[in-house]
Amino acid sequence: MTMWMVRAGRGGENMDEFLQKSVVALGWPHVGKLESPNKADLVARLAYSYPDEKEGTHGNWAGTLLRFAYELATGDSVITYDRERRRYLVGTIMSGYEWQPQFVEDKPNVRHVKWTHQVARDVLSTGARNSLGAIQTLFKLSEDVAAELHRLQVPLDAPLPEAPARVSPPPAPAEDEEGDEVSSEAELRAEMLEKADAFVEDAISRLNWEQLQDLVAGILRAMGYRTTVSPKGADRGVDIFASPDGLGLQDPRIFVEVKHRPGSIMGSKELRAFLGGRKPGDKCLYVSTGGFSKDAHYEADRASVPVTLITLASLRKLLIDHYDALDGETRALVPLKRFYWPAI
Repeated sequence: MTMWMVRAGRGGENMDEFLQKSVVALGWPHVGKLESPNKADLVARLAYSYPDEKEGTHGNWAGTLLRFAYELATGDSVITYDRERRRYLVGTIMSGYEWQPQFVEDKPNVRHVKWTHQVARDVLSTGARNSLGAIQTLFKLSEDVAAELHRLQVPLDAPLPEAPARVSPPPAPAEDEEGDEVSSEAELRAEMLEKADAFVEDAISRLNWEQLQDLVAGILRAMGYRTTVSPKGADRGVDIFASPDGLGLQDPRIFVEVKHRPGSIMGSKELRAFLGGRKPGDKCLYVSTGGFSKDAHYEADRASVPVTLITLASLRKLLIDHYDALDGETRALVPLKRFYWPAI
């Protein structure tokens, strides 16, 4: 089983296009169409187009492009990561290499894909999650990780598992020896940070709903607010209330809804229901670990009451930014250790 990982950009910004247009695609648009597997020629073209990058970086980029164009084969499996919904899309490569400058923004090197399955990140073993967190744009998975993904995949239209599970024993690292090398300390640091961010998000995702509610309230307290958390079982449409004095007599008055459904996006209907009882001057936060639909983002942008949508990734950033100010009970929900890296 040959399975490739193709990243949809560092932030997954092309994720929706990959799915909707049935492709995977790579960037470097200024280099032009690949006409032959001549690496030296491609390195020279990359050096000319991107003169500020190091020589070793040009070599790595050339290897990635040539692999994408000449080594991936029709019929191979391919995956990409949907970070907002915490899932890996699984598909089959359906075409050879194509140059389509206008098809996916800034990613003109294209392979057509038939997306058929998905795998929730939360059901993968620790070893597989670590391997898939590599920052390389393109790499081939080990047989063990490919087999694990194949075993755990469900159809695209099927619900993802809601409860986290673990596969044991963990497989060997997924990157094959022929993958792109991490050629500098800066790239190695970037990979370490990327994996750290992903594992912090894993830890948040494993919390139950009440714990996640307490985490959000704790972060707000660390930011200087006083909070009131709705009692267990209460359903008043507001899970957390926060204000400078805790009574709502001082602005801002912040109303918070917390939805902990990894893999399930929140839509405009849910957002409208939350905003329905709000008054002018109120401020709102809507936290969804499963992300938000495009309609929900549109609804938030045009809402008469200010509302900020908080995804799992943005919640992770808030947690890290304010971790030093958290109280002990909140820290205990997601215990973290400081990691030091040489400044030079």
